Amino acid sequence: MILRQFLHREPVGISYLFGCGGKATCAVVDPAGEIEPYLRAAEEGGMRIAYVIDTHVHADHVSAGRDLADATGAEYALGAKADVGFPFRAVADGEVLPLGNVKAQILHTPGHTPEHICLLVTDHTRADEPWFVLTGHTLMVGDMGRTELAISAEDGARDLFRSAARLRALPDHVEVMAGAYAGSVCGRWLSGKPWSTIGFEKRHNAAFAITGADEFVREMLVEIPPPPPEAARLRAINAGLAVAAV
Repeated sequence: MILRQFLHREPVGISYLFGCGGKATCAVVDPAGEIEPYLRAAEEGGMRIAYVIDTHVHADHVSAGRDLADATGAEYALGAKADVGFPFRAVADGEVLPLGNVKAQILHTPGHTPEHICLLVTDHTRADEPWFVLTGHTLMVGDMGRTELAISAEDGARDLFRSAARLRALPDHVEVMAGAYAGSVCGRWLSGKPWSTIGFEKRHNAAFAITGADEFVREMLVEIPPPPPEAARLRAINAGLAVAAV
């Protein structure tokens, strides 16, 4: 297993490259900014980028996903529920993306946005059970993702409650590799530590620990931070429905 984490500051976010060095294949998740760091990381690991995946249609930055896929010949993937204006590899709940000795299982986890997915990753050279989950803006270290950027806050929160239950059912040892950390406006009480475990978040993440739907919705509707600047325009750009300014 090779795993690389890329921390971004403007805006705050996290991208990942992971895959199988032995079979020379990898995927990049939620790329932002210039594509050269991902190209360099793949080259240094001796790997080909097979998939570029956005966990959701972002509203806080312009995704580099399609540019990276075009530059490498990789498949550009989004959750099958994504409503966008361009062709893409639609990945459905339960689908497995093979990366040599590594596999990534797709979990449809709506709430932050309707199309949101997580990736449950297993390295078969280590074990036949999952090692970590890339959670995007569904579950972050310290909080759950905001729910009003694509649909109503309450409807999003009810979807997110069901997604949280799926993630809570994962083994406690599974590592949480989130898509943001402290400073992001996509969550409220995020930690500056950019990874955690399912077990730790069940004990110390107030929203994630709630097991009642109505209580969870009430929790998610308080102290919602201001939306990302130009959120609607950025989401439209990433959906291929608007053009980014040059």
